[in-house]
Amino acid sequence: MTFDHSHAITFLVTGIFSAFLGLLLLSLLQKKAQPGPDSVFLEAYGDAEYLFDNKVLIDATPVARNLLPKVCQDKTLAWQGLVSYLEQKFPGVSTQLESLATQGSLTMGSAEDGSGSPLLLRAELRGGLTRISVIETELSGAKAALDPLTRRAIRDELEQLRQISAKAPLPIWRESEAGDVIWANACYLDLATEGLGPDEDLTWPLPKLFQRQLGQDPMLGTRKKYISQTNATPCWFDLYEFKHLEERQFYALPADKTVKAEEGLHSFMQTLTKTFAHLPTGLAIFDHDRRLALFNPALLDLTGLSPDLLTKRPTLPTFFDALREASMIPEPRNYKSWRNQITDIEEAAASGLYEETWSLSSGQTYHVTGRPHPNRALALSFEDISDEMTQTRRYRADLELGQAVIDAVDAAIAVFSASGVLVMSNAAYSELWDHDPAGSLGAEGNFCAVCNHWRAVSAPTTIWDRAEDFAAEMGPRDAWQDHARLADGRRLDCKFSPLAGGATMATFRREEVETDGAGFTFSTHRKKAG
Repeated sequence: MTFDHSHAITFLVTGIFSAFLGLLLLSLLQKKAQPGPDSVFLEAYGDAEYLFDNKVLIDATPVARNLLPKVCQDKTLAWQGLVSYLEQKFPGVSTQLESLATQGSLTMGSAEDGSGSPLLLRAELRGGLTRISVIETELSGAKAALDPLTRRAIRDELEQLRQISAKAPLPIWRESEAGDVIWANACYLDLATEGLGPDEDLTWPLPKLFQRQLGQDPMLGTRKKYISQTNATPCWFDLYEFKHLEERQFYALPADKTVKAEEGLHSFMQTLTKTFAHLPTGLAIFDHDRRLALFNPALLDLTGLSPDLLTKRPTLPTFFDALREASMIPEPRNYKSWRNQITDIEEAAASGLYEETWSLSSGQTYHVTGRPHPNRALALSFEDISDEMTQTRRYRADLELGQAVIDAVDAAIAVFSASGVLVMSNAAYSELWDHDPAGSLGAEGNFCAVCNHWRAVSAPTTIWDRAEDFAAEMGPRDAWQDHARLADGRRLDCKFSPLAGGATMATFRREEVETDGAGFTFSTHRKKAG
């Protein structure tokens, strides 16, 4: 029988390769079953398991470490963080764990909260070490019900939510029913770290930065101030609270800019109020609801209304009714027309068209103005113009008296200003020249226009040219007189005199025509002092 060396070599190579694969597979299986280099647990993934030595964490599975808050990853803080988490799922577990030294072991089921499958807690104390396991009883069935893509989507969404909360630029935290801070995002932790001393570290439960104020609607927000030990500048936040089961979730919106704007507005309002307080004009500002929002002391002095009434923020009709009762408004004919008048005042003031002078029964005179303000507000101003009206009436009376005096003079008189405008004349002047200077000449009532009128009703003469030159002459002037002839041939004595301020006065006396008993007419000239 012959020996085939090629078959022998083939069998040898095949045997060596098979042995190599077997050894490789065996080594992989053994490596998977062995614990990690830094872990005493065989299972890298699965249930959450912890190993403590007198509340100091010795080791934990990755799943267990993920259950701990971020600030409790340190081995000395892990026990507090774990107990805080377990209290949410297993009420009263902290007391049970404290009695573990006498009982030796502990088994508890989680409370029904409708959030998912129930959990099972197992704890045992053996050899001075405490082992705690958190088991999801329906974990295997849940895993079988979810396909890999769904589980991956859930993990991705969870990671996104963690990033959103971690990078949120505002403090977010959760409090237990007892008021302990059991979770916080990075912004809250940074704020809490700023409040620590040089040798202090964060502890669990986390420090409470904001005290909850009872009796307020949490949806409306609460303004809170926070001052850290390292920064004396206060930070302002608007706190919003939302309740979920037995826990409460808080959001602290930064309000520094809002507070600064409100302080600036308050300072501006104080400045404005001080300015209003020294104004002699009474001011009343009504908001868009037509309620009194602002007034100054002058309004009290001018109207005599009581401060109690104004501080109650009366409406616009109530305000005017109070003025009517105090006789500080013109008395209307009847109440219906009075209410209509208030409506008219409001509409006119809202469009910026209201401006009236009120003559009161007491003899006072008020100038009332209504103006619109932003946001549909309305401002009324009351100004006492009694002195001005008295002076105006006195001035008008003096003018009327002066006019009556020159009207009583027989000579025709006309007074021109320095610019040549006719400012005064008497009745004899209107009768002589047969016109009303102000009504007939209008805007052309200057010296040249008046001279042209004189030329038209008199015989040709150079006296009017000379009069024009005299009126336009600057500097010192001397009075002069001459005579002219009217169109009917009567003689007219004319005199032009300088007045103070460059004004000019023209005085005319005409020849009178008289009739004797026989029916003959003759002229006479009566001399009178000019």
